Parts: sequence; C-alpha cells; structure tokens
Amino acid sequence: MIKVFEKTKTLKEHPTHYCPGCGHGIAHRLVAEVIDELGIAERTIGIAPVGCAVLAYDYLDVDMVEVAHGRAPAVATGMKRTNPDKIIFSYQGDGDLASIGTAEIIHAAHRGEHITVIFINNAVYGMTGGQMAPTTLVGQVTTTTPKGRDSAEQGFPLQISELLAVLPGAIYVERCSLHNPANVRKTKAAVKKAFELQIADAPGLSLVEVLSPCPTYWRKEPIEALKWIDQEMIKNFPLGVLKG
Repeated sequence: MIKVFEKTKTLKEHPTHYCPGCGHGIAHRLVAEVIDELGIAERTIGIAPVGCAVLAYDYLDVDMVEVAHGRAPAVATGMKRTNPDKIIFSYQGDGDLASIGTAEIIHAAHRGEHITVIFINNAVYGMTGGQMAPTTLVGQVTTTTPKGRDSAEQGFPLQISELLAVLPGAIYVERCSLHNPANVRKTKAAVKKAFELQIADAPGLSLVEVLSPCPTYWRKEPIEALKWIDQEMIKNFPLGVLKG
C-alpha cells in the first residue's frame, strides 16, 4: 500500500482545548510539519506567552518556555543570544504581540534579533473574554465594543506587519491566512521560509502574520468565520510578502 498520510512527529498526542473552528490547531500543525521537514526538533525552543496559545507546550514536542504577557520577543532575544546554535521562535496572538508586547516586538525587530515570530491575528482578545484588541476592525463588535469599534474613539486596526517591514532589522515579513486550503499551504511555505532564514543565520528577525478565525468571539459559525476573513479581514490586512 502507498502511504498517503503520516502523523506529524512534533505534534503530541493531546486532546485540543481550543474552541471548535479555532485556527490555532491548524497553525500548530503547520509549525510542527515545518520543524519535522527541516529536522530541527532537537535544537528548537519555542516561546509561548499568555493568551489562547499559552498551552502550546501541550501540543508541540519541542522545548518550550512560557513567559509573561507580551514578553516573548524579549525572552527569545535572551535565549538566542545565549544559545546561538538553537532555533528560537515565539508563537503569539494579536492581543499579546500587538498590545502589551508592542514595544518588545518593535525593538526586537529594530535590533535585528535572529529569531522567528509566528503572529496569530484573530482581531480579538480570545482567552480573556473577547475584548477589543489593537487589531479589531472598525465596526467589529466585541465585549468591550458592543456597538462596534468606533475609529473616532478607539482608533484604527494596528497593522503590525507594515510597521515592522520598514525596520532594517526585519529581514522577512509576510502576512498569510488560514481561511481556505490554498492559503493554508501558502502559510506553511511562509513559516518554512522564516525558519530557514534563521537556520541559515540570516541577519535579522522574521515574522509571519497569520489571519486566523475565532468563531466563539466573532459570534459566527466556523464556516462563516472563514468567509469573514476573506470578505472583511483581508481588506484591512492584505495578504502577501511585505519584506523579504
């Protein structure tokens, strides 16, 4: 018989705690597949901060470090500088990276730290109750914007990838999505490139932003959440390579 599927070795046998339709499980799978294909599991260290991905160590069978909210780039910086032979990546949500951790990610990119950042953008605070995040769209309803985000009062969605792309220390920035199979494949290719740049000791930080569904706090069925990414979210966060 021809083998058409094999379990991803870097994924642990662990029941998911994510909500139905959440994109984190897909993103975990892509990171694990890339680690397997590159043969770097034994030298990889992941950094997971507070947020929906705080239990990433339950799923990814590599060394993992759990850190305070927003501080993953700072810890990744110290980890890489003291262990230059290791492959260091952070796995962060938008409430973490684009809010309390804004300074950390901008300055890590500004310094050109040799790390890989996987940035999951679902436009809302997931773990703490569905509050407005920096990436929440104008008009989007959240628990703290029941009438929709008002740009006159709460400003506009923060485009982290565009901000980092102008910094010389960021060598690769790409925005991808998980809303259909074709884009899932593109996301995996971007994640793989980001890791390959670190393996090659390329001088700088790589970030892959991933638009991901949150059906629970978008108040949508999973299929409708995927359509919302395509029809609304991408208007504010265009897909593609911003640098690299």
